[in-house]
Amino acid sequence: MVLAVDEQTSLQPRPRPHPTLPAQPQNRPNQCEHAYKRAGALKLFAAFDTRSGKVYGQCDDRKRQQGFSALLEHLDREIEAHVTSIHLGCDHVSTPHGQEVRTWVSKHPRAVFHLTPVHCSWMNHVEQWFSLLPRQWNQEAHPCNWSPPSVAKVMAEAPALAA
Repeated sequence: MVLAVDEQTSLQPRPRPHPTLPAQPQNRPNQCEHAYKRAGALKLFAAFDTRSGKVYGQCDDRKRQQGFSALLEHLDREIEAHVTSIHLGCDHVSTPHGQEVRTWVSKHPRAVFHLTPVHCSWMNHVEQWFSLLPRQWNQEAHPCNWSPPSVAKVMAEAPALAA
């Protein structure tokens, strides 16, 4: 199996203090509260299966080894045991090179890392998925109060959007 792996940073949940009101008769559009609260920023660690289009993902509040390791654990649980090697294409950021990740890899021999050349993020197919996701999501746009659970909802629907 070949997976393109990377992180999308600065996903900003911005809950609104009042719910969005639905459209009304006589061409009155949705009424969306303009004010919002800042709720930090999330990082999405994602692995894109280049053959099936399936996306595996994990969110974390910071870009760090723990979030990347959580994605690796998720992949190890989700990918069937009969798959004997999982080739992970990554960029040269520090996250895949940390001690925690190297320790995890040493205990999971079916994970094989391949690093893209420096300044060649366009070679990583998950980057195209990160670009497509908001465009396809916006084609079916609807009011959404972003929060960690709503980001989980986006991830649950993401494989259908990528297909």
